[in-house]
Amino acid sequence: MGKFDLVLFDLDGTLTDSSEGIANGIQYALSKFGMQEESKERLVQWIGPPLLDTFRTYYRFDEQKARQAEMYYRDYYTRKGMYENTVFTGIPQMLDELQQAGTQMLVATSKSAPIAKSILQHFRLHTFFKVVTGSDLDGTRASKSEIIDSALKQFTTGESRKVVMVGDRKHDIVAAHDNGITSAAVSYGYGTLQELEKVQPTYFVHSVSQLRALLLA
Repeated sequence: MGKFDLVLFDLDGTLTDSSEGIANGIQYALSKFGMQEESKERLVQWIGPPLLDTFRTYYRFDEQKARQAEMYYRDYYTRKGMYENTVFTGIPQMLDELQQAGTQMLVATSKSAPIAKSILQHFRLHTFFKVVTGSDLDGTRASKSEIIDSALKQFTTGESRKVVMVGDRKHDIVAAHDNGITSAAVSYGYGTLQELEKVQPTYFVHSVSQLRALLLA
Protein backbone atom coordinates (compact mmCIF):
# COMPACT_ATOMS: atom_id res chain seq x y z
CA MET A 1 0.00 0.00 0.00
CA GLY A 2 1.23 3.52 -0.74
CA LYS A 3 1.53 6.37 1.71
CA PHE A 4 -2.07 7.46 1.05
CA ASP A 5 -5.37 5.58 0.78
CA LEU A 6 -6.85 8.14 -1.59
CA VAL A 7 -5.15 10.59 -3.99
CA LEU A 8 -7.02 13.44 -5.70
CA PHE A 9 -5.28 14.77 -8.80
CA ASP A 10 -5.76 18.07 -10.54
CA LEU A 11 -5.65 17.65 -14.34
CA ASP A 12 -4.11 20.67 -16.10
CA GLY A 13 -0.50 21.22 -15.06
CA THR A 14 -0.49 18.11 -12.87
CA LEU A 15 -1.27 15.15 -15.12
CA THR A 16 -1.09 16.85 -18.51
CA ASP A 17 0.55 19.88 -20.11
CA SER A 18 -2.51 21.54 -21.62
CA SER A 19 -1.06 25.03 -21.97
CA GLU A 20 -1.23 25.23 -25.77
CA GLY A 21 -4.89 24.29 -26.07
CA ILE A 22 -6.04 26.48 -23.17
CA ALA A 23 -4.05 29.50 -24.35
CA ASN A 24 -5.42 29.11 -27.88
CA GLY A 25 -8.94 28.77 -26.50
CA ILE A 26 -8.64 31.96 -24.45
CA GLN A 27 -7.26 33.84 -27.48
CA TYR A 28 -10.14 32.53 -29.59
CA ALA A 29 -12.68 33.73 -27.02
CA LEU A 30 -11.04 37.15 -26.75
CA SER A 31 -10.94 37.49 -30.54
CA LYS A 32 -14.74 37.35 -30.55
CA PHE A 33 -14.65 40.65 -28.64
CA GLY A 34 -11.96 42.18 -30.86
CA MET A 35 -9.29 41.57 -28.21
CA GLN A 36 -6.00 39.70 -27.99
CA GLU A 37 -3.72 38.83 -25.09
CA GLU A 38 -0.14 39.71 -25.99
CA SER A 39 1.52 38.15 -22.94
CA LYS A 40 2.09 34.39 -23.14
CA GLU A 41 3.12 34.47 -19.47
CA ARG A 42 -0.29 35.81 -18.44
CA LEU A 43 -2.05 33.13 -20.48
CA VAL A 44 -0.10 30.41 -18.69
CA GLN A 45 -0.84 31.98 -15.29
CA TRP A 46 -4.55 31.70 -15.99
CA ILE A 47 -4.46 27.94 -16.48
CA GLY A 48 -6.14 26.26 -13.53
CA PRO A 49 -8.53 28.80 -11.96
CA PRO A 50 -12.16 28.90 -13.20
CA LEU A 51 -12.42 30.67 -16.56
CA LEU A 52 -15.26 32.90 -15.42
CA ASP A 53 -12.95 34.34 -12.78
CA THR A 54 -10.27 34.96 -15.39
CA PHE A 55 -12.57 36.88 -17.71
CA ARG A 56 -14.19 38.84 -14.87
CA THR A 57 -11.00 39.68 -13.01
CA TYR A 58 -8.42 40.32 -15.71
CA TYR A 59 -10.60 41.65 -18.50
CA ARG A 60 -13.26 43.34 -16.37
CA PHE A 61 -16.05 41.46 -18.16
CA ASP A 62 -19.46 41.63 -16.50
CA GLU A 63 -21.25 38.37 -15.72
CA GLN A 64 -23.07 38.11 -19.05
CA LYS A 65 -19.99 38.92 -21.11
CA ALA A 66 -17.82 36.53 -19.07
CA ARG A 67 -20.27 33.68 -19.65
CA GLN A 68 -20.35 34.46 -23.36
CA ALA A 69 -16.54 34.38 -23.43
CA GLU A 70 -16.56 31.06 -21.61
CA MET A 71 -18.98 29.67 -24.21
CA TYR A 72 -16.65 30.75 -27.04
CA TYR A 73 -13.74 29.17 -25.21
CA ARG A 74 -15.58 25.87 -24.75
CA ASP A 75 -16.54 25.87 -28.43
CA TYR A 76 -12.88 26.02 -29.44
CA TYR A 77 -11.66 23.73 -26.69
CA THR A 78 -14.11 20.88 -27.36
CA ARG A 79 -13.38 21.01 -31.11
CA LYS A 80 -9.59 21.30 -31.00
CA GLY A 81 -8.00 22.68 -27.86
CA MET A 82 -8.49 19.63 -25.64
CA TYR A 83 -6.25 17.64 -27.97
CA GLU A 84 -3.50 20.30 -28.03
CA ASN A 85 -2.23 18.58 -24.94
CA THR A 86 0.41 16.09 -23.77
CA VAL A 87 0.77 13.83 -20.74
CA PHE A 88 3.74 14.67 -18.52
CA THR A 89 6.51 12.10 -18.83
CA GLY A 90 6.27 9.41 -16.17
CA ILE A 91 2.62 10.02 -15.24
CA PRO A 92 1.13 6.81 -16.76
CA GLN A 93 3.80 4.67 -15.11
CA MET A 94 3.25 6.36 -11.73
CA LEU A 95 -0.52 5.91 -11.94
CA ASP A 96 -0.07 2.25 -12.81
CA GLU A 97 2.22 1.72 -9.81
CA LEU A 98 -0.24 3.46 -7.51
CA GLN A 99 -3.07 1.32 -8.82
CA GLN A 100 -1.00 -1.83 -8.33
CA ALA A 101 -0.27 -0.70 -4.77
CA GLY A 102 -3.99 -0.48 -4.04
CA THR A 103 -4.18 3.33 -3.89
CA GLN A 104 -7.55 4.76 -4.92
CA MET A 105 -7.40 7.76 -7.26
CA LEU A 106 -9.80 10.53 -8.28
CA VAL A 107 -9.56 13.56 -10.55
CA ALA A 108 -10.76 16.91 -9.16
CA THR A 109 -10.54 19.60 -11.83
CA SER A 110 -12.00 23.02 -12.61
CA LYS A 111 -12.77 21.70 -16.09
CA SER A 112 -16.24 20.35 -16.75
CA ALA A 113 -16.39 16.65 -15.93
CA PRO A 114 -17.36 15.52 -19.49
CA ILE A 115 -14.38 17.34 -21.01
CA ALA A 116 -12.03 15.99 -18.34
CA LYS A 117 -13.28 12.45 -18.96
CA SER A 118 -12.79 12.84 -22.72
CA ILE A 119 -9.20 13.99 -22.21
CA LEU A 120 -8.45 11.10 -19.86
CA GLN A 121 -9.95 8.64 -22.34
CA HIS A 122 -8.01 10.19 -25.21
CA PHE A 123 -4.75 9.59 -23.35
CA ARG A 124 -5.90 6.22 -21.97
CA LEU A 125 -5.67 7.38 -18.38
CA HIS A 126 -9.35 6.94 -17.53
CA THR A 127 -8.95 3.40 -16.20
CA PHE A 128 -6.91 4.65 -13.24
CA PHE A 129 -9.65 6.85 -11.77
CA LYS A 130 -12.76 5.77 -9.87
CA VAL A 131 -14.33 9.24 -10.01
CA VAL A 132 -13.80 12.35 -12.15
CA THR A 133 -15.28 15.49 -10.61
CA GLY A 134 -15.32 18.86 -12.35
CA SER A 135 -17.18 22.13 -12.52
CA ASP A 136 -20.82 22.32 -13.58
CA LEU A 137 -21.60 24.09 -16.84
CA ASP A 138 -24.31 26.15 -15.11
CA GLY A 139 -21.77 27.54 -12.63
CA THR A 140 -23.34 25.98 -9.54
CA ARG A 141 -20.12 24.15 -8.67
CA ALA A 142 -17.22 26.28 -9.81
CA SER A 143 -14.82 26.70 -6.88
CA LYS A 144 -12.10 24.12 -6.30
CA SER A 145 -13.19 23.73 -2.68
CA GLU A 146 -16.69 22.71 -3.81
CA ILE A 147 -15.25 20.36 -6.41
CA ILE A 148 -13.04 18.58 -3.86
CA ASP A 149 -15.92 18.41 -1.37
CA SER A 150 -18.11 16.79 -4.03
CA ALA A 151 -15.35 14.34 -4.99
CA LEU A 152 -14.83 13.26 -1.39
CA LYS A 153 -18.56 12.74 -0.87
CA GLN A 154 -18.65 10.38 -3.85
CA PHE A 155 -15.96 8.17 -2.42
CA THR A 156 -15.18 6.62 0.93
CA THR A 157 -12.19 4.58 2.02
CA GLY A 158 -13.37 3.53 5.45
CA GLU A 159 -13.08 5.14 8.87
CA SER A 160 -9.46 6.21 8.66
CA ARG A 161 -8.63 8.03 5.45
CA LYS A 162 -5.17 9.17 4.45
CA VAL A 163 -6.09 11.59 1.68
CA VAL A 164 -3.96 14.02 -0.37
CA MET A 165 -4.80 16.57 -3.05
CA VAL A 166 -2.10 16.97 -5.73
CA GLY A 167 -2.14 20.19 -7.75
CA ASP A 168 -0.04 22.91 -9.33
CA ARG A 169 -1.95 26.10 -8.44
CA LYS A 170 -2.76 27.88 -5.18
CA HIS A 171 -6.46 27.11 -5.69
CA ASP A 172 -5.72 23.39 -5.36
CA ILE A 173 -3.82 23.85 -2.10
CA VAL A 174 -6.29 26.30 -0.54
CA ALA A 175 -9.16 23.96 -1.46
CA ALA A 176 -7.35 21.06 0.21
CA HIS A 177 -6.97 23.19 3.36
CA ASP A 178 -10.68 24.07 3.20
CA ASN A 179 -11.57 20.39 3.12
CA GLY A 180 -9.18 19.39 5.89
CA ILE A 181 -6.96 17.14 3.76
CA THR A 182 -3.24 16.95 3.06
CA SER A 183 -1.89 18.81 0.03
CA ALA A 184 1.02 18.28 -2.35
CA ALA A 185 2.09 21.14 -4.62
CA VAL A 186 3.88 20.29 -7.87
CA SER A 187 6.18 23.00 -9.19
CA TYR A 188 6.48 21.53 -12.70
CA GLY A 189 3.00 22.84 -13.56
CA TYR A 190 1.73 26.40 -14.08
CA GLY A 191 1.86 27.90 -10.59
CA THR A 192 4.93 29.90 -9.58
CA LEU A 193 7.02 28.91 -6.58
CA GLN A 194 6.05 32.18 -4.89
CA GLU A 195 2.34 31.53 -5.44
CA LEU A 196 2.55 28.01 -4.04
CA GLU A 197 4.80 28.82 -1.09
CA LYS A 198 2.36 31.48 0.12
CA VAL A 199 -0.43 28.95 0.60
CA GLN A 200 1.81 26.51 2.52
CA PRO A 201 1.23 23.06 1.01
CA THR A 202 1.92 20.05 3.21
CA TYR A 203 4.40 18.73 0.64
CA PHE A 204 6.34 20.33 -2.21
CA VAL A 205 7.64 18.29 -5.15
CA HIS A 206 9.50 19.48 -8.23
CA SER A 207 9.17 16.57 -10.66
CA VAL A 208 7.00 13.59 -11.48
CA SER A 209 9.70 11.31 -10.05
CA GLN A 210 9.58 13.18 -6.73
CA LEU A 211 5.78 12.96 -6.73
CA ARG A 212 6.01 9.22 -7.34
CA ALA A 213 8.43 8.84 -4.44
CA LEU A 214 6.06 10.77 -2.14
CA LEU A 215 2.90 8.89 -3.09
CA LEU A 216 4.50 5.45 -3.09
CA ALA A 217 6.58 5.94 0.06
